[in-house]
Amino acid sequence: MYQVSIPRFVHMLGNLATILDKAQAYAEAKKIDAKVLPASRLFPDMLPLTSQVRIACDTAKRAAAMLAGVDNPVYEDNETTIP
Repeated sequence: MYQVSIPRFVHMLGNLATILDKAQAYAEAKKIDAKVLPASRLFPDMLPLTSQVRIACDTAKRAAAMLAGVDNPVYEDNETTIP
């Protein structure tokens, strides 16, 4: 199960990190407030970016914990900016 899941999560989270780096650079270049992009939605019925990132990270974290047979780690989930 590890070979079919964890490498995919690592790849996906790496892609997500690259996208977030580009979003941060864009916000800095356009002088956009640091809290605007994370609270934004690509479409009205979508969750904000912070929720999308949180779901992606929580899915990978929970799957890895389940495969390892350990308790799912808990983090605060209070991010409001891209960094």
